[in-house]
Amino acid sequence: MNNQNSHISIGILAGMGPRSTTPFLELVLDQCQIQYGAKDDIDYPHMVVYALPTPYYVDRVNDDRALGQSIIEGTKRLASFGVDYIAIPCNTAHKYYNDIQKNVHTKVLNIIDVTLKNIPKHGKVTVLATETTMETYLYQKGILENGGQYKFVHSWQKQVNAIIAMCKDAEDKNKRLQCWQQLMKDIQEEGVRHVVVACTDLTMLIEENSTLNYIDSSMALAEAVVQEYVKRKKIKQK
Repeated sequence: MNNQNSHISIGILAGMGPRSTTPFLELVLDQCQIQYGAKDDIDYPHMVVYALPTPYYVDRVNDDRALGQSIIEGTKRLASFGVDYIAIPCNTAHKYYNDIQKNVHTKVLNIIDVTLKNIPKHGKVTVLATETTMETYLYQKGILENGGQYKFVHSWQKQVNAIIAMCKDAEDKNKRLQCWQQLMKDIQEEGVRHVVVACTDLTMLIEENSTLNYIDSSMALAEAVVQEYVKRKKIKQK
């Protein structure tokens, strides 16, 4: 396999949060192997990764206008490198998706849209995300419109906020894991079967052998990134 011809480059607007960047890139590389059998270095896509510091805070009220403008400017700067399409591995950033897409001619993949496609219609579903993402009601609306049963207990948000803060600060891993496991226990007690992990900072906590079904937004976006690449390169999938 050789990808030198028909050059396609992928733009990744990352850094939101900073520790979610590397795990997301690993997921993209994994998908290259899974979807079209990438093996040698030359088989992988050209990627431009821009880690964007944004004025976002977990523990205080954010300046909505400043945050949105920061992400729009970051997307414009990334697009100026001539990438063919862009992925933003941050659910909160998609509050501004329409304005982002209006400001660049480059296609921007939508993490919420691609994640919603993976949510089962049967069984109770919950969403774990930042308060900003939850307030958009985009996931909740999508679940209900697809015939799903949405369940969320208000007290869970405080737990989610604390866990996200610990992920960003790289606090004691055991404490972080204990908090996550307690939240999963609380969720299961409410009869929830499917958990949408709609914050890329939380991906690292997903348990492989859990009785819960995790729908990981990071994974969904990584799959979409490579699907778009395969389509544009006209590569035969495995």
